[in-house]
This record gives sequence, structure tokens and C-alpha cells, in this order.
Amino acid sequence: MDKYHRLVFIYSHIITYGNAADEKITALIREEIETLWNEPKATVYLKGIAYNVIFSITARFQPTLTDMEVYTNLDPSNNYFRIEAFSHNQISFVDGLGCNSGYFKLDNLYPGSTTAAHEYGHTLGLEHPTVLDLRGKGQPGIMYPRGTLTDPEFQYEPQAPAGTKGGTLHPRFRKVLQEDIDQLKLEKIILSKDKNIIGAFTNIFHQDHAGVSPFDFFGPASA
Repeated sequence: MDKYHRLVFIYSHIITYGNAADEKITALIREEIETLWNEPKATVYLKGIAYNVIFSITARFQPTLTDMEVYTNLDPSNNYFRIEAFSHNQISFVDGLGCNSGYFKLDNLYPGSTTAAHEYGHTLGLEHPTVLDLRGKGQPGIMYPRGTLTDPEFQYEPQAPAGTKGGTLHPRFRKVLQEDIDQLKLEKIILSKDKNIIGAFTNIFHQDHAGVSPFDFFGPASA
């Protein structure tokens, strides 16, 4: 907290590794997360006073990262993501709600995909909404998954009937909204702890799925 300027900062450090990871894709992920999560210029009220919420995201490509470095990590800002061309469940995912590790499928990470920003929301503890029919409700928030029904302008194909091929949410239309920040319940975290940490340590080092049997893989699905 910066009480003088009435700011709340959330610091996260993204560490990428894997055969499809490089400095360029790491920079893209960092920029997407920071841009989208700061876009709403969100506020949180602390004891009745409005504070602006600022997400400060750094990132590093670490090709020599070892499993032991991940397992023994004690820095709550570190988030570890393996990036590969192949994923057994054909999607990017993280290791639960409020986690700090996951596995990204390369073709989910094109510019504007919002996948990294969506998965980052899971690391902060946010779930997929339970109601996935947004027709007539306007702008989809960042945590809506693929398959969500939306107004036509947010679909893969605006002319497609809702629920048919092309008639569901295109992820590039998701945005972080004030409601998403509200769901973090920052006021409880900030006012109840001396050391403010959002989420927990999963510290899972993922193997390349290309070398792992699908029978040994039990990763959660996300998008």
C-alpha cells in the first residue's frame, strides 16, 4: 500500500521455461497480463477510502530452470509456466485456484488471445463464472471460458447462431472489469495480514507432455 498516493500494488513475476518458451513469448505474456489487468483502472475501498489498484508484472525466460528451483521457491511473487507446442488436454491450464504454476500451450498465446491474462486470474484465486450465458449482458469479463454464450459481437462468428460452431465467446473479446478486481476481495487480504499474499505456493515443475504418457497426466482444463 502507498497510503499517501492511495495506491495498492500487486507484484507478480512470471518465469517461463520449456521447449516453446523464449524471450519474445515471455515478453508478450508479461505485457498482456499487465495491460489487461490495469485496463479497468480499478479501485478498492479500504476503510471507506478509495485506492487505485496497480498490477506490476515482471517476467523472465529461464531455459535452465530446474525442478528443484521451483520446488524450493519461497518468493510469493514467482509464477512458473512451462510453454510447449503440445498439451495432453489441448489447452493451457494452471495448477488450481490461487496457484503459482502451470502449463501453457503455445498456440493459445497469440497476440490478443487473453489466455495468459485469464490464467493469471486463476493464480489470483478467481474461478470461471457459474452462469455461462451472457446474452443480453454485454462485455464478457476475463474469467469467462471458451464455450460461453455471448452477444453476437463477442462471438467467433457474429452471424452464427448461439451455441453452434462459431457461435460462442471468442477469447480475444474478454476484458478485465472492475467486477473481476472486486472478486479478489483485496480489502480482506490487505487489512487482515501483515504480509499480503494473494494465492499460495503450488511450486509444480511440469514435464513436457510430449514425453509423458496421457495416463500419467491429470492436469485441470482451463482456457
